Amino acid sequence: MKKSKRIKKDEKILTTFIKVYCEQNHIKNGQKEFKNGLCQECYELLEYAKRKNEKCPLDPKPQCKHCKIHCYSPKMRQKIKEVMKFSGIYMIKHGRLDMIFHYFF
Repeated sequence: MKKSKRIKKDEKILTTFIKVYCEQNHIKNGQKEFKNGLCQECYELLEYAKRKNEKCPLDPKPQCKHCKIHCYSPKMRQKIKEVMKFSGIYMIKHGRLDMIFHYFF
């Protein structure tokens, strides 16, 4: 199955944001690395988000924050919002101006 450009971009952004969140909140505070530089909780969140991203029923796939149907479970939706908020602010404060463009576009 060929992934669309939008899905690939979303996966890359998800991976970056979850890695930043995990490094600053879990790994830095002593949690053990599970896979790919992530603790088990963050790795599972990333895999969940990737699955939902790939199975989006809408065509063309919108950004999740602009979606009308929200396929994440309420618990996972809250967690991903927390991760995106923390990581977005962190990266902007640390000079990742390209994230400002992601946030607004």
